Amino acid sequence: MELFLHYSLIPSLFIILVLSLLQRREHHRQRDDASYLLGNRFRMIIPLDFVGTFRNRWSYGIAFGAAANKVMFLFSEGYQPLQVPQWAQAFVLLIGGIEVGLSHFPFFACLSSEFRLVSSILGFSYSLIWFAVTTLHITQCPHGQFVGKYETVVFYWPSLLCLAFLLGRFLYMFVKSLRVHLGWELQTEEKPFLEVHQAEHVKQLLRKCPLQEREKSWFQTRIYEWDPYFQFPSRMIGTTVLAFICLYLFIVIEFCMFVYVRDELDVFEGELESYVASMNQTGTLTPVLLQVKELINVTKGVWVVTILPASLTCVSYLFHILACYRKQMKRLWAGDKHFLPLKFHNPSSSESVVAIARYSGWQIAYILWGYLIIHVMQSLCGLVIMYSLVLPVIHNQALEMLRGLGIGILTISIVLGLMVLQVWIAASFFLQPKMGTADKQKPLALNNRRAFHNFNYFLFFYNVLLGLGACLCRLLISCTLGTWLIARIDRTILQSGCERADMGFSAWIGMLYVDHYHTNPVLVSFCHILITGHRERRLQRAIKYWYLNQSAGLMVVGEKESTIPASSLVDGEWRCFAEQRGWRAVRRSS
Repeated sequence: MELFLHYSLIPSLFIILVLSLLQRREHHRQRDDASYLLGNRFRMIIPLDFVGTFRNRWSYGIAFGAAANKVMFLFSEGYQPLQVPQWAQAFVLLIGGIEVGLSHFPFFACLSSEFRLVSSILGFSYSLIWFAVTTLHITQCPHGQFVGKYETVVFYWPSLLCLAFLLGRFLYMFVKSLRVHLGWELQTEEKPFLEVHQAEHVKQLLRKCPLQEREKSWFQTRIYEWDPYFQFPSRMIGTTVLAFICLYLFIVIEFCMFVYVRDELDVFEGELESYVASMNQTGTLTPVLLQVKELINVTKGVWVVTILPASLTCVSYLFHILACYRKQMKRLWAGDKHFLPLKFHNPSSSESVVAIARYSGWQIAYILWGYLIIHVMQSLCGLVIMYSLVLPVIHNQALEMLRGLGIGILTISIVLGLMVLQVWIAASFFLQPKMGTADKQKPLALNNRRAFHNFNYFLFFYNVLLGLGACLCRLLISCTLGTWLIARIDRTILQSGCERADMGFSAWIGMLYVDHYHTNPVLVSFCHILITGHRERRLQRAIKYWYLNQSAGLMVVGEKESTIPASSLVDGEWRCFAEQRGWRAVRRSS
């Protein structure tokens, strides 16, 4: 597959060249330019509009999913096309990323090309090549040394499924474009300037009487409410699809590593049992070795059990990030920036542009690393539960466990009770009465000042010891929340004032601002009205009919009569000049 990745650049470059030659430039080059020989042909093509694309969102997402295996190779730094020193590894990874992107460029270019008939044929052929090679690789090498039987199927079935979907998509594009080419079906506008959901959003804002809302279901009330006036851009859909597939592959790879470590630990346990048996369980190290063996068994069981909750946590994060994106975008559209830290109210334009390129890759990396960190944290929590609650019961030490648990709960309860008692005493004796009956709490005005100062003096020494426990509690809560939310790129885990040090959160904010400035429905609708009005005014001033006479020149008849000599128009340019204005050719009679 790695060898085929190199050779796939040949058809990829060919497809890119063909689609580029089909594109027309808006402005002609000068005669002294080398590209003048191409006329108005050959224009740079784009694989995907990362900002304002709302059509074919799932097709683009599936195209990203087809590259999931290559992305995982890049993530593990296992794909290195060149052998260079350690200090140049960053350049090698950059070259590898460009090669992977170039090999999958035709999928996106054929999906977004205006020439549907040609692009569907090229895209179907390229997808078929990848599908055939992947299938051949699976059939020839189905098994592996980690998972065992059908290991290759486990790794490659998501990409194979995505390639099969792309084959169906390009086939559908071919049939539809062929019907349009034969005149059996009218061609629809592929990418309108104003999307339907954006127009509906603006209409909803302009309604004096909002529509009556239907009764919401339990799912809409508790989990997620669908908004018909909002659509996620293709970038968000593609990132989510690719993150799901990469997370699946990462879990499989992690499980393979666990199987390898488990086998090594089984060998180690066998050696421990042999040593204990040779010493007839009377050696000085026997209790320690038995505890080590028990720790190994407990760790293996806890690690397997926590795979599911760690996976579900990261999957829920992916859905929650989409929900947060929609909520925060709507608040930005409404001009509300209070949910953002103060330093991000006016971000740098250049950093925001870079953020739109960083976000997708960083989101996937955050999810993968976040899964591993969350899995480790949940495993540690599982070990604590096993050694504090389960193992004492297994070793017939339940009464001692309950006694220690009761003492611990009683100690914490007393400490919390003393803290609550301090608040109650302050509210009852050291604050002045309420100024009005409607006040919810007493004013911040001291009362009984002499007793208050004595109260502070005697509690000063006790609060020093209490502060030690509060500090440890703060550290524990910070570590727990930080590791639990490490995969959430949409919120920072740093304290207020240090948010800029969180590069992932900065990329999220920059991405929000770019989308806000370029896809705001009110702004897009306003620009749409300006463009539509400009076109209508040009059409009103346009001349309805024109006549061509080879000897006399071009006679134009309409609201204002004028004559354009044929010598002033380059051969063939008059036709483009007329077609752009929607004029109709009528041969002048005698």
